[in-house]
Amino acid sequence: MLTNQLATASDYQLILNIWEQSVLATHDFLKPDDLNFYKEQIPQFFNQTTLRIWSLDHQPIGFTGTNGPELEMFFLDPHYIGGGHGHQILTWLINHQQITKIDVNEQNQHAKTFYLNHGFTVASRSERDGFGKPYPILHLEK
Repeated sequence: MLTNQLATASDYQLILNIWEQSVLATHDFLKPDDLNFYKEQIPQFFNQTTLRIWSLDHQPIGFTGTNGPELEMFFLDPHYIGGGHGHQILTWLINHQQITKIDVNEQNQHAKTFYLNHGFTVASRSERDGFGKPYPILHLEK
């Protein structure tokens, strides 16, 4: 059964490990130097979101970070991508956290399609990400 719990600081290394595995599997457009840059930056955002660890039969499979109506982070262990767990998690977040906004890398075709299939639409586009790097961001809304 899929469950979630609020993350604490003691979970941050687990979260960072899931993030790295997921990014390596889904963000093949990133340059290696940029991957290392983001890996150093991501922990500073953990305290700025409501972090949840998602587990399947007590095995952590991913995490989400929300801030009000915005889904700021959503990463799954790559072994669980495509198994319907992302759908269950996003549906829960929409229904229980009233998520209506998501930013997604334009080059991450799988994630973009996933969100569009869940009723989100492109509201706007930024040519560069929040760090000024040349990875276009789609701002999605429901």
